[in-house]
Amino acid sequence: MSVVKSTIPDSALHVTGDALQSTLVELLGLSLIGKQAHWNIVGPRFRSIHLQLDELVSTARSFADTVAERSAALGLPPDGRPETIASRFTLPGPKDGWVRDADVVQIMVDALGSAITRLRERIEATEKPDPVTQDLLITITAELEKQRWMFAAENVSGEG
Repeated sequence: MSVVKSTIPDSALHVTGDALQSTLVELLGLSLIGKQAHWNIVGPRFRSIHLQLDELVSTARSFADTVAERSAALGLPPDGRPETIASRFTLPGPKDGWVRDADVVQIMVDALGSAITRLRERIEATEKPDPVTQDLLITITAELEKQRWMFAAENVSGEG
């Protein structure tokens, strides 16, 4: 059943749909990684990183909603079911239990770096099929790069 018929050709819709669905999975997964780390972080930088994780989670959830709505607007039902996220999410995340603040920072730098790399591939893939979706992916990438920079700055020692 199709509720909405897209204005872009089917071949372009396929590429765009794959890009949006993969991005939705990664954003929802990032929000879960962020919350897991948020609840389990320990160490002297607890408070600042705890708050930074909240900012990342809010950003990821907001963009996930935007991505899902873009998909729906194109007539593609977004799939954010828990089983979909669990089966398709592949970014690195924390193990169970308490996580040291420095480890949380590295986990977030790595997860965001992987997400950004994949988003850049999707930006390239959607350039011709759907520049509107490409623009959305560019916006998301810029914000995730900012978030990655902010976490990476936590790892600078200040020595030398």
